[in-house]
Amino acid sequence: MTDTQQDPGGVVTLARDLIRCPSVTPDDGCAINTLATVLERIGFSVTMLPFGEGTAHTPNLFARLGTAQPHICFAGHTDVVPVGDAAQWCHDPFGGEIHDGILFGRGACDMKGGIAAFVAAVRLYLHKVGTPPGSISLLITGDEEGPATNGTVRVLEWMAEHDQIPDFCVVGEPTNPAGMGEMIKIGRRGSLNARIVVPGTQGHVAYPHRADNPVHRLLALLNELTAAPLDGGSDWFEASSLQVTSLDVGNTATNVIPAQAEARLNIRFNDLHTGADLAGWLRTVAARHAPRARVDISISGESFLTEPGGAVEALRASVRAVTGHVPRLDTGGGTSDARFIARYCPVAEFGLVGASMHKTDEHVSLTDLRQLTAIYTGFLEKVMH
Repeated sequence: MTDTQQDPGGVVTLARDLIRCPSVTPDDGCAINTLATVLERIGFSVTMLPFGEGTAHTPNLFARLGTAQPHICFAGHTDVVPVGDAAQWCHDPFGGEIHDGILFGRGACDMKGGIAAFVAAVRLYLHKVGTPPGSISLLITGDEEGPATNGTVRVLEWMAEHDQIPDFCVVGEPTNPAGMGEMIKIGRRGSLNARIVVPGTQGHVAYPHRADNPVHRLLALLNELTAAPLDGGSDWFEASSLQVTSLDVGNTATNVIPAQAEARLNIRFNDLHTGADLAGWLRTVAARHAPRARVDISISGESFLTEPGGAVEALRASVRAVTGHVPRLDTGGGTSDARFIARYCPVAEFGLVGASMHKTDEHVSLTDLRQLTAIYTGFLEKVMH
């Protein structure tokens, strides 16, 4: 087998190079610069976009090849989660080691391998067609695994200001649960976090009439919130889910009614709701049971859906051509940076197998890397006309 067949488009080489950059959020470990150098050699115009205050800048990159339409964007992140106890790893987390056809390292599947497949696919596509009839871009952030405040959101704002919004975007998150070709994400649920603080009046448990127990009020409040399902799901989404994640009083005594009780909860909601509507509902219920309650709400993303057809079907057809599987169109799971991109253009997510992401000895098979490269290459061939 030739080197080209072993490493089509240089996908394995670039994946190893990126893994060897210890880019644990918020550190970049030179990952963005490593990628920028490769992209410039291919012919991309690269713009470095560090955002943040003082010296705590988040590295980001936007690169574009060509100026015509259609404009297809690949989006992803170079930052990775911490390795945990490195002694538990059988392979160097940042060594990029290959054993028996498996590439090991933090970020191998989430998602440095996906980024390497982006770049390799562009190389192969350009080798085949020469000058593309449209344009291809990459939106890469170093702030996805962290707070995500100075990453994709800020880059998209810059792109909008500079007329760089694509016609369609593919996010390379590892969408396949167990094998390549299983799933394309065409939407995600929204996510709302709430902190409810109920004040009371502290007192002796033997004299409850002299106190106001905030725990009782909070329990009644939570009981109403969880008594019935939020909905039964919709055409493309499973039912919304409200989960209480914490209930705290901080009371070490058995004979004292506490002065305050606090709960935290998360709602993963489908397209039957908006974050604002759910926030209003939470505050209404809280006021009914505890008029003095403080309700702090943060909405990390609204639900979104990219309707099947067009570029989604082109991606699906490419997956089938390479893997032999017809991928399921899905909207489940957690959130990703696709929730930000959906505000500007249609977006879908497809990447590697995610079974080992964030785990000890994270890894990806070289076969999967080659398949993903072929899928992205085929996708470009289908949509770039």
